[in-house]
Amino acid sequence: MSDDQGPYEEGKRAGLHPVAVVFGVIIIMWVLINLAVPSGKQKQAMGPEISQVTLEDPEAAPVMFKVQAHLSDLNAVSVVVPPQATTSQVVGLLKRFKAARLDQTLSDLLPPTSPGHKLGNHAVGEIYIFSDSKYAQPESVRTLARGAHAPGDLYPQAIPFEEAMEHVLGHYRIDLNDTSNPDTGSIGFADESGVHSKQYRRIF
Repeated sequence: MSDDQGPYEEGKRAGLHPVAVVFGVIIIMWVLINLAVPSGKQKQAMGPEISQVTLEDPEAAPVMFKVQAHLSDLNAVSVVVPPQATTSQVVGLLKRFKAARLDQTLSDLLPPTSPGHKLGNHAVGEIYIFSDSKYAQPESVRTLARGAHAPGDLYPQAIPFEEAMEHVLGHYRIDLNDTSNPDTGSIGFADESGVHSKQYRRIF
């Protein structure tokens, strides 16, 4: 009989220890998972979250608009843009209004919403953007200004709030008395109670 021993020897374990195998599998799985799933830093590099995605197209041409109604008692103005105006153009118009308000040149674009106010002619205001002049009329703007919960029998409405709300393309609320949030702009419309249109999205 040969003195050389084969790979198997009685009383001696063949192959790797089971604990080493388990740890090896765990380490391999951990490496594979980390390669397949990007880390937080990699996610940021890939692109912004949905809530941060801008709706503005820098290539979009500025949209033309005209003032349709001026309701000084409600500090409100409605403007009408062409029916073919894009969401990007509406966002651009909202930002244009805000920039003009900050530069104190909003009076060049819109009538005063708070004439004689100690903080300026646009210290308090609501600007509604429509593409259909039917919904930019004073009656419709008054319906929106009253909000979703105004009693219908107290304020007879030619156009229901829900219908008027869905036709607001953009909305800009100014309140310089609220120093923490003086400017609010959105695609679509939301009243102060939180009722909002289907396309509502806060821009600033």
